[in-house]
Amino acid sequence: MMYINFAILGILSSQSLTGYDLKKIIQESPFMYWSGNNNQIYKALGELLEADFVTNEEQHPGGSPAKKIYTITEAGKAELKRSLQFAPEPPEFKKTFLIQLAWSDQLNTNEFNAQLFGYEREIKQQILLQQEKRMRETNCPNRSPREIYIWEMIHENIISFYNNELMWVKKLRQGLCFCNEKVRAE
Repeated sequence: MMYINFAILGILSSQSLTGYDLKKIIQESPFMYWSGNNNQIYKALGELLEADFVTNEEQHPGGSPAKKIYTITEAGKAELKRSLQFAPEPPEFKKTFLIQLAWSDQLNTNEFNAQLFGYEREIKQQILLQQEKRMRETNCPNRSPREIYIWEMIHENIISFYNNELMWVKKLRQGLCFCNEKVRAE
């Protein structure tokens, strides 16, 4: 099963939602990495409908356009549970900054420092953004203390990644200072 389908089943397992609401939740999530565009969401919903993992009901709120509300079925809940038991994929490692860093010795000191400061600024912004998302978390299902804790740990994992990256940049800077001193001494 595609992971976006799996994520949609997971979201719908706590409440019935419109495709638009699903899109918003996915876009606001710090760990659901799809763009959350309509094509992905509605294609996945179509596949889930075809497999009888979700149903939809059209509602006509007073004066507003019709809305399709999606609900997970018993078969969808079973599929979600089955998917939860698959072995997890290995963590993916992808940092485009490392590609830049690999050949950054070609930059002069000012250009190189500007690159590092820019990256460090981006990391700090991500830390603030993720901390804000953690405080405003509105999409956590909150069905049990264990589930609340799991979602809290997801946020902690994300923030810890950025904090670790920040510590690494500081270590890089210190090492570069040592290299510069060594070159001057020679």
